[in-house]
Amino acid sequence: MGIESNLRKEGIKVTEELDKIKVNTIAKNVAQKIVAAFPELDFKLGEVFIKLSQLKMYYAEVPKGFSEANYFYKNTSIYFNQEVPIEKIENYAIHECIHYLQERKDKAGFLLRLGLCDLTQYKVHGLALNEAAVQYATAKATKEPKDNVKYYGISFDTISPTCYPLICNLIAQMAYVTGEKVLFDSTFNSNNNFKETFIEKTSEDTFYTLEKNFDKILKLEEDLLKLNNKMELSDNLNSGLNKKRLKIKNSIQSTFMESQNLIITSYFDTAFERITNLEEVENYRRSLYNYKDLVGYVDGIDTFNEYYIKTMNKLENKYNELEKGIIAEDEDQEIVGLPAERKNKFQIFWQTVKKFLFKSGEEYKREEN
Repeated sequence: MGIESNLRKEGIKVTEELDKIKVNTIAKNVAQKIVAAFPELDFKLGEVFIKLSQLKMYYAEVPKGFSEANYFYKNTSIYFNQEVPIEKIENYAIHECIHYLQERKDKAGFLLRLGLCDLTQYKVHGLALNEAAVQYATAKATKEPKDNVKYYGISFDTISPTCYPLICNLIAQMAYVTGEKVLFDSTFNSNNNFKETFIEKTSEDTFYTLEKNFDKILKLEEDLLKLNNKMELSDNLNSGLNKKRLKIKNSIQSTFMESQNLIITSYFDTAFERITNLEEVENYRRSLYNYKDLVGYVDGIDTFNEYYIKTMNKLENKYNELEKGIIAEDEDQEIVGLPAERKNKFQIFWQTVKKFLFKSGEEYKREEN
């Protein structure tokens, strides 16, 4: 199937090709933002610009609900919705330019890999995972501010409030486990570092379950969009369609919460078992506490709060055991109890947290804007 046939199949009709001056201007500005946003990846501005300037860019008519920009790897071209003003094209171009930078092809031109997406097996793996990573990187490059949003009854903070907000939040949670440098390394350089690091800190089952859940969320949101469009075209209210719509929304919510809980329990349970000294207790405590800023919350469901309290109680016991072990090793000190100044370092913090953060279990819930 040729490029034109592929475009027609997607409902895309080219209306104008951007001239070389416009392409070079977009390429230069996008390259500057990518290089500035990810200094740890050691990009060379000139090299990134030269590569991006080879892209072809077009304005086109696109179907309702379609992305404002779409990259086609078969002809290394980006197609922009003709309704997008020229001054806003750049921000939409970044996402597609990252796709171009991350693609890996064989000698025959067949696509093998796109960042976290592996196309070498009988089944495509990591398609939605990669979309989330690319959009998260895009939001970083454009320096989007953090916003509090509510979708499908889930309240959470995100730097991508209008584009893939749910899976962007989940990829941010996964990046908390691995470190963002590892995520972006794999996103741009199409390697397995992110996958392997995440598995090492959680489990293989956890990674592959999340990979499937990302795909599921993306598919459900596409189904919901199609259903909404169908309902808009219908003059009569259809109770069957409304029930189906509600079912999809509930499925999106439950899949998100399942994924989030899996990340939390798999990562922090594994990390807990690896604690061997008091410094690691403190690092673990801080890591678990800070995780609250990433979590999505649903009214009436307080899973993270419950997990936090249970785990902190276990951590207090772990701290006491390690303290006693240190004291037992000191031949000049009797084992009669913990020194107050050392005992209080962890326990005073934990008692304070319980008093001020967990009175009612309502503190972590967000209000809809």
